[in-house]
Amino acid sequence: MEQKSMPMAHSIVMEGRKTVSISGVTDVESFDEQTVILMTDVGELVIKGFGMHINRIDVESGDLALEGEIYGISYSDTTPAGGGFLSRLFR
Repeated sequence: MEQKSMPMAHSIVMEGRKTVSISGVTDVESFDEQTVILMTDVGELVIKGFGMHINRIDVESGDLALEGEIYGISYSDTTPAGGGFLSRLFR
């Protein structure tokens, strides 16, 4: 029998647009000095800025800390896969 994992609690704490701590990270899709793309249980999270680097990542707990000059944080997909309106309409 397949065992489902419990969703991690997700939160974002930003201090002065220089550091951000994120919990509930399930995967790091990509990262460079200008863009960090993370997967969370609530969707894909995109962080944009300059000179960004990941200070700490804990894959067990899903915690990540990064710093740099942050100018944008956005979710590009907050709907879980298969749960959108059109997918329910065409079932």
